[in-house]
Amino acid sequence: MKPYFDRERIEFRPLSERKNKLDLERDMVDPDSFEPNLSLEAREDVASAASEIRAARVRGAAVILAFGAHTIKNGLSRVLARLMEGGWVSHFATNGAGVIHDWEFAYQGRSGEDVKRYVAEGQFGIWEETGAYLNLALAVGAWRGMGYGESVGAMIAEDGLELPAESRLSAAIRGGAEAAIGPVGNAALTRAAAAADLVSLIRRRGLAAGRVVISHPHKRYSLAAAAYSAGVPFTCHPMFGHDIIYAHPMSSGAAVGRTAELDFLSYADSISRIEGGVYLSVGSAVMSPMIFEKSLSMARNAARREGRRIEDFSIHVVDLAHSSWDWQSGMEPAQDDPAYYLRFCKTFSRMGGRMSYASADNRSWLVALLAALRG
Repeated sequence: MKPYFDRERIEFRPLSERKNKLDLERDMVDPDSFEPNLSLEAREDVASAASEIRAARVRGAAVILAFGAHTIKNGLSRVLARLMEGGWVSHFATNGAGVIHDWEFAYQGRSGEDVKRYVAEGQFGIWEETGAYLNLALAVGAWRGMGYGESVGAMIAEDGLELPAESRLSAAIRGGAEAAIGPVGNAALTRAAAAADLVSLIRRRGLAAGRVVISHPHKRYSLAAAAYSAGVPFTCHPMFGHDIIYAHPMSSGAAVGRTAELDFLSYADSISRIEGGVYLSVGSAVMSPMIFEKSLSMARNAARREGRRIEDFSIHVVDLAHSSWDWQSGMEPAQDDPAYYLRFCKTFSRMGGRMSYASADNRSWLVALLAALRG
């Protein structure tokens, strides 16, 4: 048998001891006072996106905003929440780091550790509350049949988690084992597996049944909590090993997988309604283009069987990198051209619809978009 790293060897420190680079009071963007700084091309892109979003929402088509973690780190959660509250965005999607920063801001009002310093000390990501609470939220969420983003949003909005009694979980495990084959039986088996994962975690960590109070004094700044309370999809699309919560012994690959799979299917469902809609990809070099292309292919396959087509939609890609290539030309750069390796441009240019790229700071572009929609 191959050797595996034992996470019980790690000594975790309280999150309160960590020095953070980001502070809510200082870094949160106020959309009413922030002055966007955009090029003429970026301003034109914002105006086009706003016009298309208005039209999409009138016809009931999806408007999906996928973003990288820096969108949260840059203090834009309230801007995103206002886009949701105005009815402009119907689905949010981010990566694991985006959820972590959203939670840390809600929990302690600070986030963003010094990676160079803490890696040198063997302390990067080794913080008790972030690892314990987020992993526990995913295990409980998997038991409740919730997605990754929804599980964390619920914990923030409800200021804690409810751990079921082991007898209830054991009954679900037995029920799953005895269930008949078929849709009902398969659902019971899935619930039984999630119950077994949660029982294992409860036993390993010596947790007691009942309410676990986890206060979030800054939850008004949490996009995950706002989306959960509003019933708007907020999905997380993580990759194993990318996020600091995997270092904690409470991390359960099964719980991560169950919740993340539900989020992917929720995202794909929204993509299936992208005809006449708009897709915004802000600061996500890998996650957003990768999940989009798979989901669009799935949606088109199902639509074709139903006699429908998915062709009329707009994609607006926003990132800081400058691109020398005209991605609207219909041609791709050669493989020896560095522009070929701008994944967030190349992938979206292959998807059909209408794709544009704006080189812009995400704060300026999103605040300008909100102003254009409200105006």
